Amino acid sequence: MRTGVFAFVHAGKQARFRRMAAMAAALVLVVSLFGCATDRPSKRYEQVFLDVFDTVTTVILYDTNESRANERFNELHTLLQKYHRLYDIYHTYEGLNNLATVNEQAGKAPVAVDARILDLVDYAKEMDTLTDGRMNIAMGRVLDLWLQYREAGLNDPDQAALPPMAELETANADANLENIVVDRTAGTLYLVDTKTQLDVGAIGKGYAAQKITEAMQQSGVTSMLLSIGGNVCSIGTHADGTPWQVGIQDPYSDGNLCAVQVSGQSVVTSGTYERFYTVDGKRYHHIIDPQTLLPSTYYDSVTVISDDSALADALTTGLFCLPLTQGQALVASLDGVEAFWVLPDGTTAQSDGFSAYLVQ
Repeated sequence: MRTGVFAFVHAGKQARFRRMAAMAAALVLVVSLFGCATDRPSKRYEQVFLDVFDTVTTVILYDTNESRANERFNELHTLLQKYHRLYDIYHTYEGLNNLATVNEQAGKAPVAVDARILDLVDYAKEMDTLTDGRMNIAMGRVLDLWLQYREAGLNDPDQAALPPMAELETANADANLENIVVDRTAGTLYLVDTKTQLDVGAIGKGYAAQKITEAMQQSGVTSMLLSIGGNVCSIGTHADGTPWQVGIQDPYSDGNLCAVQVSGQSVVTSGTYERFYTVDGKRYHHIIDPQTLLPSTYYDSVTVISDDSALADALTTGLFCLPLTQGQALVASLDGVEAFWVLPDGTTAQSDGFSAYLVQ
């Protein structure tokens, strides 16, 4: 799970931003190399935002004039900031009840929240069921414990250590989705146990990206690519009708392993290279398997293509913690979903329809 997605004070953050900026530049290069015909009817505009979701957000869109393009960018940035604040589990904001507020009020009282928070929580519960318990947003204390040890290990590599299993099991004892009460009539969210804490890092960015993309479509945008870290959403195609081409990161280098082409779909990748630290010469990444409370060892990277970015985001985490055969069966059961796995030995696997998206 992508824990700590919304934190602003992480060890090694500057280095991560440099890496993410390089990856964003590579993405821009991929999507810029194609669809550049001189006879296209619209102009290409691009902006980069660094103040939301603790990652690099890149937006490319086509419009008929710069003034309206800038209006689109402002609209999109406002939405990004709104969702960032709503789904932030680390900071509260004056005049706003967000997920950090809900965590602070665990076991005390229901919290009146924006419907977009209730929608996210309900959807996350559905995704946990879909992935056979591999997408549990109630594991906040477990993920925070891993975050603390990871940051300590990054700050002092010689003293890097793993969280004791006894502490992890204690933290996990209250990670029960039944402790999350959504009251639609009252418009409240309540954690009935004082020790239950939410972490939506595995789904928050993808869910926000989907809702923002839908809003931009409703406002008239017909050609756009939105990348929030590893979450890429597309609207339509390039102005000349050619698909968007998105690189899939090689988990073992700064380059791309392959590229896919999409026209209205989302592409989401999770990998062991995103956040990790080293203990006794072994890497421990941030995607924690709820079954073992340890970093999943099945894969080094999982990519999902779907019409829905929220579904794709949830599935990258869920699939990361499922054996390959089970994961392939899950993907095969879902309409319009394809996946690509990179195993620890460097070999790859893919769903039956994934090759249709590959750039040859």
